[in-house]
Amino acid sequence: MQEPLTVGRMFKDNRTKLKLKRINGNIGYEHIITSSKLNRPGLELTGFWSYFDKSRIQIIGRKEHKFLKTLPDKDRLKVLKKLYTSGCPAIIFAHGAKPAEDSLEIAKKNNLAMVSTTMLTSTLVGQMLDYLDWNLAPSTIVHGSLVDVYGVGLLLTGRSGIGKSEVALDLVERGHRLVADDVVKIIRRADNVIIGTSDEFLEHNMEIRGLGIVDVRNMFGIKAIRRQKRLEVQVELIDWDNNTNYERIGAKEKYVKILEVNIPIVKLPIYPGKNITVIAEVIALNHLLKYTGENPAKIFEKKLAAKIRKKSNEAILEQYLKKDFE
Repeated sequence: MQEPLTVGRMFKDNRTKLKLKRINGNIGYEHIITSSKLNRPGLELTGFWSYFDKSRIQIIGRKEHKFLKTLPDKDRLKVLKKLYTSGCPAIIFAHGAKPAEDSLEIAKKNNLAMVSTTMLTSTLVGQMLDYLDWNLAPSTIVHGSLVDVYGVGLLLTGRSGIGKSEVALDLVERGHRLVADDVVKIIRRADNVIIGTSDEFLEHNMEIRGLGIVDVRNMFGIKAIRRQKRLEVQVELIDWDNNTNYERIGAKEKYVKILEVNIPIVKLPIYPGKNITVIAEVIALNHLLKYTGENPAKIFEKKLAAKIRKKSNEAILEQYLKKDFE
């Protein structure tokens, strides 16, 4: 399960990148951030609070800072008290703005984290939104191997010990790139886009049964790995069963839901001697072909249907001619 995003972790992750500085020490750093959106409290500072979302981090830019300076001290402290006691997780002062000294005590009493940066407000907002979107996006953990094959993210799944890591290692040896093995963290970035990445502890390492841990980066070089990849096809390895009728044409695609996103799934029966690596490459290439509008299975199905219709018409004509005695 994904760890909660605290104000403290947000500060630590972005301290250098966003040039963040503490204003009131570590106060409020245990607060949990739940919203991936930000708010610039312009209307709120004028007294309109009807649509205020207290779950958002508040951004005070130069515009808000200049407006506050126009208010009499009594009115300014009144509106800041309402903002500081609203329950928001933190306030970031952008563009070199700083809170007035007489308002810091209010923030301290309400355990509110206050941070400053010299970055432009628009730049800060853009980068913070990207960070929050990534860290608060829906996520899940899948047991399998994720490999970039010809630019297609293939997720290899199947029962424990079936050979997922071995197939992934073989693909790497053939020039493809490993994203994650054993533990694949999947994050939904958009309505139809999910990204797979590796667990930090297992990054670029693989467990090969009978051999142990293999460091793919040191063994095959930087070209053999990548940090993340969009997941596009799931390949489920299953044991061969002589009593099962497996897909022969593949005209009708099957899908599996991962974080509410439909992903094509190929159930691949395996047995000793079957070249799964080459088939995985073909699955990736076939997926790319479908993006160009070429679907071999559907083309074959149409040809087969046309052939059947032609045979049927020929049979009807033959029966008609047999009965023609004129």
